[in-house]
Amino acid sequence: MMMEVVKQVKIIVPDLASRIKQSREKDGRSVQVLATAAGISTAYWYEIEKGKRHWMSEEVLRGIENALGVDLGVRFND
Repeated sequence: MMMEVVKQVKIIVPDLASRIKQSREKDGRSVQVLATAAGISTAYWYEIEKGKRHWMSEEVLRGIENALGVDLGVRFND
């Protein structure tokens, strides 16, 4: 039996939800298109934008950045 161990790091990023929303509005594409490009559901994207998601993985954050073509400036220390 294999077990996957995942390292989790908690960081607080002020205004991340609003920065994602502003980037999306500037981009001009729909949430559905961007969420698909980021590899998440439209509902998940909206939850992030509304600040209802209190955590997300680095993979999701990087997917959002890639979909939007932006660097949100979030850095994780190893």
